[in-house]
Order: sequence, then C-alpha cells, then structure tokens
Amino acid sequence: MTEKQIVVLGAGYAGLTAATRAGKGGRVTLIAPENRFLHRVRQHETAAGRPEHRPAVAEVLRGRGVRHVQARVTRLDPTARKVFLDNGDAVAYDTLVYALGSRTAWHGVPGAAKHAYGAERAGEIAGRLRTADRPGTVAVVGGGATGIELAAELAEAHPGWKVRVLAAGQVGGWFSAKGRGHVHAVLRGLGAEIHEHHTVTAVDAGGLDTTAGRIPADLVVWAAAMEPHPLAAEAGLTVNPAGQVVVDDHLRSVSHPEVYAIGDAAEVTVPGTGTLRMGCATAQPMGRYLGKVLAGRTDKPYAFRYAVQCLSLGRREGMVQLIHGDDSMRPTVLTGRTGRLVKAAIVNAVVMSLR
Repeated sequence: MTEKQIVVLGAGYAGLTAATRAGKGGRVTLIAPENRFLHRVRQHETAAGRPEHRPAVAEVLRGRGVRHVQARVTRLDPTARKVFLDNGDAVAYDTLVYALGSRTAWHGVPGAAKHAYGAERAGEIAGRLRTADRPGTVAVVGGGATGIELAAELAEAHPGWKVRVLAAGQVGGWFSAKGRGHVHAVLRGLGAEIHEHHTVTAVDAGGLDTTAGRIPADLVVWAAAMEPHPLAAEAGLTVNPAGQVVVDDHLRSVSHPEVYAIGDAAEVTVPGTGTLRMGCATAQPMGRYLGKVLAGRTDKPYAFRYAVQCLSLGRREGMVQLIHGDDSMRPTVLTGRTGRLVKAAIVNAVVMSLR
C-alpha cells in the first residue's frame, strides 16, 4: 500500500508540534519558509534588543520522519489536494494540516500598515531604538498581553525613551482586579504612560490620531489585534467571519474532512470551555493532540481546559493570573520574582514540548 502523504503548513507552536509527533509514526512534509522557530511569546525581548531564542527547525525535527520544505504557500487547491509554493513547486497531500497561524491586523486604520511596526518586526523595532540619534517616544498600540509585554520590556530596556500604551478599552482589562492593578503599577513604575479608551483613527510619521486626541510618537508599535491568514477562505474552506477555519470536535474542517486546522488559524469550540482564544497556550495543545491523531494513537474528541495566563513585565517582574477552566478569572495572582520565574519556566517548557 502507498503511504499516505501528510502535509503540514506552518512551523509555529501548533504546526511544528503536530509535525514532530505525527513524524514519529510516518512520513510528514512540513512546509514553512523559516529555518528557525519563531518563539512569538518572546518577541518583546527581541524588540528590546535582547538576544533571540530561536532553535533551528532542523534541530527540532531531528530523529523524526519529517521533511522540511523551506518555502511559502501561495495557494491551496482542495479539489486536487495540492498546495502551491512560491518556489514554483506543487505538493500533493492525502491529509493536510493547516497551521498558518495569524498576523498583525491593521483594521483599515489609515497609515497604520505604512508607519507602524507589527510585533513580527521585533528585530526592526530593536534596530530603530538602537540607531536613533536621541531618545524619543514609543507608542505601543494595544492593551492585550502582547502590548503590555512590549511596553514593559521597552520601558525597562530603554529608560531614556518615553513609552505610551494606548488601548481602545482597558489595558489588561480582562484580568482580575488584582491582576490588572499589578500590571498598571508595574508599567507606571517603569515610567510608562497608560492611555485607555483611545481608539486609534490614523497613524503618520509623527504619531497617532485617536478618539481622545493626538498622541505624538517617534515610533509606533502595533499590537492591537491579530488575524488569520486568508489562504483558507480563498481556497473555499468554511471559515468564520474572522477568517478562521471552522472545525469539528477532531479539529477537521467541517467542509473538507481531509483538512485539519489548528492554532490561531482555526475556530475551535470545546464543550464546557467555549471557543478558544488565539495564542500559544491554546495552539500547542492542539498540535500535541493532532500529532497523536495522525500517528493513530488516539481517536477521542479534542478536550481543553485553561489553567493560568502569564505575563512578562520586564526582567525583574512577572505576573501569573490563575483562571478557571473556561478562561474566566480567579482572584489569585502570583507577582514579583515568583511570577517572573513561573512565566520563564512556562516559556522554556514550550520549546521543550515542540518535540
């Protein structure tokens, strides 16, 4: 019998984890342009000019039955069961794992894509800060985890720069009262300004226009939202209004059962937990589960429960927010050195769990 061709698109938390586990029991083709794993939850460190922590994809795949094709996917053809690459090749599949993740969403804000830097450009942010003639002002747009971590890291690493955090709602508003209070206290202690209820309406070379007035800035970092890659929708897979692939309880596309979707690219709803949010905490467990499915080691529906949410707040501070299984907040938070050490342990465990 001809061995089935399993093709995995994307080498992020979900895709790489799925590929290494599926590769224990068969031949897998991983298609991704990167030769090093992008550790997204540490991009705030890179933006601040700290050393990168990006293991080689080849090292992660060592000893697994996985072939890495270093190319970018340009088109899917679910009818022919082929993916087309930017190097001109076409790769056929029997089973496709769609794990292309997410990217910065600009939401049509005039000037944002031109003048602001998304978190994916962390190395360029570090370069701008390093080569500037003099310290200035950095505006970080977004009051979510990425924005908070960026603001804290930049404020600590570059105390001569004024860091301003802008959010359409509250900065850290989903945390418990104690958690949110700690985030604000640390940011202010690092000299950062917090501007809540400031919806950005335009970005230019001199700063931002918002619903609450003008915010001058020499550098704008955009961490407001993420969106899935559009390839799935373009290929005719059933997607939700945000563009995520709608999947069943085994993470298969509801319209194309030979396609699995995981990570930020998928809309995954778990009974008793709800629809999972984007992020490493949800993506990597999907990859572990799907790797087992593809290797024939489980046929159970996907199950997931939340436990904690953690933040890096510079090199000396961190916060771990305890949460219920459905992602609602518990009152308990771990802060200070304890929070930082727990956060660091979780981040390091993520890389170890890729294999």
